[in-house]
Amino acid sequence: MTSQLVELDLSDWTRARSNDDWIAALEAGKVLYFPRLRFELLADEQRLLDPALLAEGSRNISLDAAGRLKGAAGDAGKQQATAAMVARFRSQARQLVDGLLPAYGAALRMAPTSFRPAQVETRTQSWRADDKRLHVDAFPSRPNYGERILRVFTNLNPHGAPRVWRVGEPFETVAERFLPRLKPYVRWQAKALRALRVTKSLRSEYDHLMLQLHDAMKSDLDYQQSAPQQTVPFPPGSVWVCFSDQTSHAVMSGQFMAEQTLHLPAASQYNPAASPLAILSRLTGRTLV
Repeated sequence: MTSQLVELDLSDWTRARSNDDWIAALEAGKVLYFPRLRFELLADEQRLLDPALLAEGSRNISLDAAGRLKGAAGDAGKQQATAAMVARFRSQARQLVDGLLPAYGAALRMAPTSFRPAQVETRTQSWRADDKRLHVDAFPSRPNYGERILRVFTNLNPHGAPRVWRVGEPFETVAERFLPRLKPYVRWQAKALRALRVTKSLRSEYDHLMLQLHDAMKSDLDYQQSAPQQTVPFPPGSVWVCFSDQTSHAVMSGQFMAEQTLHLPAASQYNPAASPLAILSRLTGRTLV
């Protein structure tokens, strides 16, 4: 399988510049990998690299656009330091995206920023929630009508441990493989889910297909083992960027990661025809939203 990584030699968050080849690779589902783009922690922030910082019952720590911190334990001083660290990462992640992808600009919508101090290997989850299985991101309760999920990650591990991913085959190949076995979209069922408040809005056929695709990938254990894929250990101090609704990925191990999600309308891409919405519309021959 052709590598799904594009390695870039950037070491300054403020000096990212756009490049047609990098943009095309990203919008085709590849991962932009920056081995030298370190997110520097302040001296006092080293103490925050502690799994005890995660509040009981929380999967990660998040900071929303209004500065509200969720999921963190500890006293007011520790929470304030955590919020400041996460906010600084958010600012640098946005600088990186604006430099690499300037045409996205005002079309981008920032989601909460997360800090994940938990160890991946020890998480106990259902098969649907198990991110150690290859998948593309799709969310049961939040239909997005084809809006893209752009993510910036960095490994903050202080002990030298990599964040290990598996990266799978291109999205269109995955879709061609699984589409014939997906259940058809039924509009009255989507309306019932909305009426019962299972979903926050009416699930479109696109959202239905993406969720079915996510589940079909994760439930197929033969596919998990035999699908074309590469194992990628992202070392501490590295940064990587991808559209997680398009990049087939699994998170196998690691601890202490920061992540920024940004949402983008598919029509605002450099090449809208490369989006999952466009690909699924073409493969099904239908308008999906």
